[in-house]
Amino acid sequence: MDKNGAAESMEGRASEEMKSAAEKNPSKRRRRLKVAHPERCIGCLGCMFACSRTRTGQASLQDSAIKVQTQGGIEGDFRIVVCRGCENPPCVRVCPTKATFKRKSDGIVMMDMHRCIGCRFCMAGCPYGARSFNYKDPRPHINESTENREFPTRMKGVVEKCTLCYERLAIGLEPACVEAAKEIAVKKGTTPGLIFGDLEDPNSGVRKILNERFSIRRKPELGTGPSVYYVL
Repeated sequence: MDKNGAAESMEGRASEEMKSAAEKNPSKRRRRLKVAHPERCIGCLGCMFACSRTRTGQASLQDSAIKVQTQGGIEGDFRIVVCRGCENPPCVRVCPTKATFKRKSDGIVMMDMHRCIGCRFCMAGCPYGARSFNYKDPRPHINESTENREFPTRMKGVVEKCTLCYERLAIGLEPACVEAAKEIAVKKGTTPGLIFGDLEDPNSGVRKILNERFSIRRKPELGTGPSVYYVL
């Protein structure tokens, strides 16, 4: 089996293991989410570059699962757009092959690209435009010397999305975009524009800031229960 085939097989097994682990430990529920500070975002795009490097091994805005909008921002010029990790994700309901599913242990909406048949129903079902489709094979454009072997390479004809860097969470790290936001904030002497944590943990940073500050979520009236909060 070649390297790409082995990576795909590994990812498939990982998806099944994550599902079974969540089923076996229903008492250890978490709700991992992101809190975005639009007023603190400086538009450096560091979060996008960090996401791309994690997924492809190279800095490319086109390969990032997180986007920064520069128009129509909330209380500012920039708005971070990423998968909302919905409590009631419509993308999961419409997927005919269960390629996208919600992890019960922490609420992360996952993506198994080996089950994806490229129908793009999930893209139509997502009201946030948080998914993308591979019209071309991304593998020839990946630099093997800088490739992230922990993140399996993708293929043509499948849908992708942010999965909160689940492979990093498994070893105690934060999502790449959040880590990058912190590093940039330290260099600039500012406060990070992205915060990550567990809403079910009363001592977590996200829980504390949501208790202290007014926040909004995009399109909550749709009943999706988005897990990305924008602090005003």
